[in-house]
Amino acid sequence: MQAEAQKYLLNSLAVEWERIELLAHLVTKSRQGRPPSQALLTSLQQLQGEVEENRRQGRGLVELALCHLNSTELDVLACVLAPEAEPRLGWIFQNLQIGLPQPYPTIALLQELLSINSEESSQFYEVFGESAPLRRLGLIKVEEGDPFRPVRPAPGVTARFLRRPPVTPDLPGAILVKIRAGWDELILPPDRLTMLGEFILWIIHKTKVVKEWGGQDCGGPVALFSGPSGTGKTFAAAVLATELGWPLYRVDLGRLVSKYIGETEKNLNHLFDTAHGQPMILQFDEADSLFSKRGEVKEARDRYANMEVSHLLARIESHHGPVILTTNLHKHLDPAFARRFQLVVDFPRPDAKARTFLWQRLLPPKAPGSAEMDFPFLGQSVNLTGGQIRNASLHAAYLAVGDGQRITIRHIALAVWRELGKDGRELSKTDLGALARFLPEDGLC
Repeated sequence: MQAEAQKYLLNSLAVEWERIELLAHLVTKSRQGRPPSQALLTSLQQLQGEVEENRRQGRGLVELALCHLNSTELDVLACVLAPEAEPRLGWIFQNLQIGLPQPYPTIALLQELLSINSEESSQFYEVFGESAPLRRLGLIKVEEGDPFRPVRPAPGVTARFLRRPPVTPDLPGAILVKIRAGWDELILPPDRLTMLGEFILWIIHKTKVVKEWGGQDCGGPVALFSGPSGTGKTFAAAVLATELGWPLYRVDLGRLVSKYIGETEKNLNHLFDTAHGQPMILQFDEADSLFSKRGEVKEARDRYANMEVSHLLARIESHHGPVILTTNLHKHLDPAFARRFQLVVDFPRPDAKARTFLWQRLLPPKAPGSAEMDFPFLGQSVNLTGGQIRNASLHAAYLAVGDGQRITIRHIALAVWRELGKDGRELSKTDLGALARFLPEDGLC
């Protein structure tokens, strides 16, 4: 069934490319002062009818656009995609644009291809404005003010529209998270796993609910993952990305926020313009640092900080694609932003049963001594997060290798002691609970 739908889609797009090729031949003949043949005009009229019918039925470009575009915007999008869809059209465009060594059409050529007369040109040029749908939705890239510069597809758009393998883009201000994880590796209460599954439904069925069922498009979807550090928020995001087969990008707020007026908004626009509509998940770590409650305006910088938050809210709300925000401090988030979440998932600290399972999974399984370890005892001894158990498991393994022996409970006790001491607080043996009696005296420092 899926193969049949794919074939139907490609056939609908093929009609678009055939029509553009005939339009290009028409321009060629016009420049040569030769009237078009009746056969060419008849073929063009027939293709024009097929294109209009496909668009009216929501097929082809309309199906892939994920938003409402008028006929002129669809025509422009088709012409911009055409050189990558059918390379021969790129060569034709290049021959029509002598002196431009690239296959993409300029605004001037688009005006000629689409027979836009002087009375219509002003309205036509609005299609390429920064706030117009094609640019606002991240579908095309164009240099404003110069009709002889090429109009290109935005990064990733061709892969999405032509159903080609996506090329992982260089996303400004974000880092690719190279974690592949499955549901069976995610240790959370059943109700939280159910909520994560519901977020997947928001992502994969958004087009159907919005376009076919007439549901309101509220952007995103956007989820908030809240909970103490090390409880699996980023790991859960990686599980969702693996399930979808999409890349996960962690947004580095330090590379986006600027002390210079206007720079933060510019950086955010660049990020969202590049990511818009792409098969990827954006994750904002420690979101409370940027999305905190807007404070009282006491000076100009306070007013501008509030403007930055408002701008970000607007961009996320209009962004087409999943966004996950993680925070350790849920209550510090601005309530105005919280209303925009489609889902809020609280990540609790693991209980004794979950900690037992985490020790079993995270202690290197092939390390000598791992199989004989008393995992229920470890799970009940110290209230650690999953991240802390992961770090302690690895540290114990390195201690054992350094001693030239198998992993013992003494290695585990010292590794947990080191992990608990990372926050700089004063420790006592009571912090180790039942593990305290296994802590080597010479390791206390």
